[in-house]
Amino acid sequence: MEWTLYIRPGCHLCEDATAWLDELAAAAGAHLQLINILDDHAVYEAYKWRIPVLKIGTRLWDAPLDPAAVSAEVLRMQG
Repeated sequence: MEWTLYIRPGCHLCEDATAWLDELAAAAGAHLQLINILDDHAVYEAYKWRIPVLKIGTRLWDAPLDPAAVSAEVLRMQG
Protein backbone atom coordinates (compact mmCIF):
# COMPACT_ATOMS: atom_id res chain seq x y z
CA MET A 1 0.00 0.00 0.00
CA GLU A 2 1.20 3.50 -0.82
CA TRP A 3 1.00 6.28 1.76
CA THR A 4 1.62 9.87 0.69
CA LEU A 5 2.90 12.62 2.96
CA TYR A 6 2.73 16.17 1.64
CA ILE A 7 5.56 18.25 3.09
CA ARG A 8 7.84 21.22 2.45
CA PRO A 9 11.50 21.68 3.36
CA GLY A 10 12.15 23.45 6.64
CA CYS A 11 8.81 22.46 8.16
CA HIS A 12 9.51 21.01 11.63
CA LEU A 13 6.05 19.42 11.81
CA CYS A 14 6.81 17.69 8.50
CA GLU A 15 10.15 16.42 9.77
CA ASP A 16 8.57 15.05 12.95
CA ALA A 17 5.74 13.39 11.02
CA THR A 18 8.14 11.84 8.50
CA ALA A 19 10.12 10.18 11.28
CA TRP A 20 7.23 8.41 13.02
CA LEU A 21 5.26 7.74 9.81
CA ASP A 22 8.28 6.04 8.25
CA GLU A 23 8.30 3.58 11.16
CA LEU A 24 4.52 3.15 11.13
CA ALA A 25 4.44 2.54 7.37
CA ALA A 26 7.19 -0.06 7.63
CA ALA A 27 5.34 -1.84 10.43
CA ALA A 28 2.14 -1.78 8.34
CA GLY A 29 3.92 -3.07 5.23
CA ALA A 30 3.35 0.19 3.39
CA HIS A 31 5.59 2.59 1.51
CA LEU A 32 5.71 6.25 2.57
CA GLN A 33 6.07 8.57 -0.41
CA LEU A 34 7.10 12.16 0.35
CA ILE A 35 5.73 14.93 -1.89
CA ASN A 36 7.32 18.37 -1.67
CA ILE A 37 4.43 20.80 -2.17
CA LEU A 38 6.85 23.38 -3.60
CA ASP A 39 7.37 21.19 -6.68
CA ASP A 40 3.81 21.62 -8.02
CA HIS A 41 1.81 24.84 -7.88
CA ALA A 42 -1.58 23.07 -7.72
CA VAL A 43 -0.40 20.84 -4.87
CA TYR A 44 1.06 23.87 -3.11
CA GLU A 45 -2.24 25.75 -3.35
CA ALA A 46 -4.17 22.74 -2.07
CA TYR A 47 -1.98 22.02 0.96
CA LYS A 48 0.06 25.14 1.81
CA TRP A 49 -1.76 25.85 5.09
CA ARG A 50 -2.44 22.22 6.00
CA ILE A 51 0.96 20.48 5.95
CA PRO A 52 1.98 17.96 6.81
CA VAL A 53 -0.92 16.13 5.17
CA LEU A 54 -1.06 12.34 5.13
CA LYS A 55 -3.05 10.49 2.48
CA ILE A 56 -3.81 6.78 2.73
CA GLY A 57 -6.25 5.66 0.07
CA THR A 58 -8.97 8.30 0.09
CA ARG A 59 -8.42 9.29 3.74
CA LEU A 60 -6.62 12.58 4.49
CA TRP A 61 -5.21 13.76 7.82
CA ASP A 62 -4.19 17.41 8.19
CA ALA A 63 -1.70 18.91 10.62
CA PRO A 64 -1.25 18.56 13.40
CA LEU A 65 -0.94 14.83 12.89
CA ASP A 66 -1.57 12.82 16.03
CA PRO A 67 0.56 9.65 16.03
CA ALA A 68 -1.82 7.75 18.32
CA ALA A 69 -4.94 8.65 16.31
CA VAL A 70 -3.31 7.87 12.95
CA SER A 71 -1.92 4.57 14.28
CA ALA A 72 -5.31 3.52 15.63
CA GLU A 73 -7.05 4.32 12.36
CA VAL A 74 -4.40 2.50 10.32
CA LEU A 75 -5.00 -0.59 12.48
CA ARG A 76 -8.75 -0.28 11.88
CA MET A 77 -8.18 0.12 8.12
CA GLN A 78 -6.11 -3.06 8.04
CA GLY A 79 -8.97 -4.87 9.73
